[in-house]
Amino acid sequence: YCLILPAILLIAMAGNSGCKVYSFRDIAIPDSIKTVKVNFIENRAPYVNPLLSPRLTDRLRQKIVSQTKLSQTNNDNADWNISGQITNYSFSTSGISSETGKSSVSTNRLTVTVHIVLNDQKANKTQEYDVSRNFEFSGNQSIQQAEASLGDEIIRGMTDDIFNRIFSNW
Repeated sequence: YCLILPAILLIAMAGNSGCKVYSFRDIAIPDSIKTVKVNFIENRAPYVNPLLSPRLTDRLRQKIVSQTKLSQTNNDNADWNISGQITNYSFSTSGISSETGKSSVSTNRLTVTVHIVLNDQKANKTQEYDVSRNFEFSGNQSIQQAEASLGDEIIRGMTDDIFNRIFSNW
């Protein structure tokens, strides 16, 4: 009996701490902020994926317009001016397997980092954020294959992280 109760409690706690999907809907935008300008996110990483900058910029603009009350503008006098640059886009080995004494790469990792600058022109204040995310892919895939298969996931994940960092201060 003494061993059963702690085991039941442990199972109950494990069941409650499973994977959860978190949603950041508490968007914090001051009432005085009405317009936003999202500048082109430049790719300054040593390795350049030519599709990443335009797709990431476009997706961030779409997300801001669809999920906030802000109006997108191209005027430099927007209430908020968002700019950024991709500072890291690199590949590394993240897993090695050993079969019959022979080592081989089982998984690789693509790391993407974007430096974001939020210029609040009404408050005359600038905030800077670094947003980084890793994307795993099979060691059997070439870099080009990984980029093709991960493209949508990279854009969606990085856009969500940038949005959450700016608007939810997460």
